[in-house]
Amino acid sequence: MKNKIGLIFSIALLLAACQTTTSSTSTSCTPDNKTGVAAGAGCLVIETSGTAKANPILIIFIHGDGSRGGPSDYMFKYARSFGADNVVSVGMIRPGYFDSYSNYSSGNSYRDNDIYRVDVIESVTAAVTTLKSHYNPKKVILVGHSGGAAISSIILGRTPGLVDTAVLAACPCDVPRWREMRRGYNTWTRSLSPQNFAKSVASDARVIALTGGYDDNTRPVLAQDYVDGLKKRGINATFSKVPEASHNGVLRTDAFTDAVKAALGS
Repeated sequence: MKNKIGLIFSIALLLAACQTTTSSTSTSCTPDNKTGVAAGAGCLVIETSGTAKANPILIIFIHGDGSRGGPSDYMFKYARSFGADNVVSVGMIRPGYFDSYSNYSSGNSYRDNDIYRVDVIESVTAAVTTLKSHYNPKKVILVGHSGGAAISSIILGRTPGLVDTAVLAACPCDVPRWREMRRGYNTWTRSLSPQNFAKSVASDARVIALTGGYDDNTRPVLAQDYVDGLKKRGINATFSKVPEASHNGVLRTDAFTDAVKAALGS
């Protein structure tokens, strides 16, 4: 009798483990350039708004690190608001993250643990390249928040010419310095940093950075110093400290909306 009970208990545990594994690794990413995009050997979940005719503007919104867990599609609502006639607006889910419907992008997120590694940057870069090739846009804009801003600015310098304009909201633009500000030391030794690629940003690129004055996560000085370095090279770069805006609250300000509009109109 004891053996039977033990066998039943073992089977129950095995079934539970299988269910847990399935839910945490499931994916429904299809690289159709509407709901998913090919990223090298992987696929990143996207949501697409707007219509494409000839040589549209392509604008891509990239979310932050989401260290608390949960879905990471909060940038989708901003992407939707900018989709228009001949403006293709894309919300993108970074590698290893998922949306509110449990659609996973392939790859590893490394959440809260040395996040901006080469494989992450190369996956997002490949996805941007795929979309650029598909739409043949007259201009490519990246709009990143927090970690998404870090990834956007790394791509801007690491692959010069791929992106024309970057809007960087709450950017940790000097990753080792940011980690030291946050923890007192830096353990993110495998992460790339925007500051290290600033000298490679294309001379005709445009950068619009903004950080909330009340942001105690990615402090304004991180984006300010990054922009100052670009300006010394003659690059069209601006930085704004948004009064009374927090780390996430900066997205809900007129300053953020105006920055995206400026990127679209430039």
